[in-house]
Amino acid sequence: MGEIQHIFLVGAKSLGAYGGYETFINKLTEYHQNNQNIKYHVACKANGDGCMDEGTLAGVTDKKMVVGKDGKQKCVEFTYHNAHCFKIDIPEKLGSAQAIYYDVMALEKCCKIIKSEKIKHPIVYIMACRIGPFARHFYKEIHQCGGQVYLNPDGHEWMRAKWSAPIRKYWKISEQMMVKYSDLAICDSVNIEKYIHACYDGKGIKGRNPKTTFIAYGADLTLSKLTDDDEKLVNWYKEKGLTKKNYYLVVGRFVPENSFEVMIREFMKSHSKKDFALITNVNDKFLNELEEKLHFKRDKRIKFVGTVYDQELLKKIRENAFAYFHGHTVGGTN
Repeated sequence: MGEIQHIFLVGAKSLGAYGGYETFINKLTEYHQNNQNIKYHVACKANGDGCMDEGTLAGVTDKKMVVGKDGKQKCVEFTYHNAHCFKIDIPEKLGSAQAIYYDVMALEKCCKIIKSEKIKHPIVYIMACRIGPFARHFYKEIHQCGGQVYLNPDGHEWMRAKWSAPIRKYWKISEQMMVKYSDLAICDSVNIEKYIHACYDGKGIKGRNPKTTFIAYGADLTLSKLTDDDEKLVNWYKEKGLTKKNYYLVVGRFVPENSFEVMIREFMKSHSKKDFALITNVNDKFLNELEEKLHFKRDKRIKFVGTVYDQELLKKIRENAFAYFHGHTVGGTN
């Protein structure tokens, strides 16, 4: 057995949750759990929105318990998929700054582990560009330990409609700083890789171009275990009024930057006899805005069918679609 490569993963909230980075880490550690040459260390949120609940996972071992301020026992570290998982406490009062604090404290913890365990040549892989003002500090510290910093730049966070102008400006500056202070940017979209070079070539350390690579998104490429006559699938189709190969499909969060307005409006103009199924978590405010603009409820082909968290069922629904729309304009790991 060769030297073990230690990899620290920072940026996902938890394992087993419904999200791009969370799914990525869950699958990465699952697929590599028997690889003796790699040891993963995973930062998880101890509290707050999307926090880690190891009780929902099968196969958790080596729980390290401590007594909290409330006198109750709480888990601060555990092993899952042979990965060392550690939790970071977040002050609730921080509001939208929680994510920045979480990443900074997670990186502090990574550096502490690297030094205390005298880990040689670690890789610290940071997901998303939230902590630009701290990038240089951690880049220097990790390099002093003989390590490297990898970055997944995600999508265009600074373009998201939910952010105010000052926050958008922060995201954009943060992105530039994080691309500069990373040894490799791993892009899960060809266009994100092109964008990184278009914006930041010549702006790396000592005027260098950022080093990038493209790895296509997709954790599970196997076909669904369900058959076309599976009761689960048949009942879902019956309930939603859909039939195999007779619907267009979109799966994504119900936010403006995922192009729901464009897709619905243009589909309404078409003369297609097929349905348009939208698997999404509807919120009434945005839905009412779309209805006022488009009056899509008059079009019986457009069907908001709710969410599907059963992965085998979701795979089969995708496989049986006539075609798939992907409207994400600012990233989106779907």
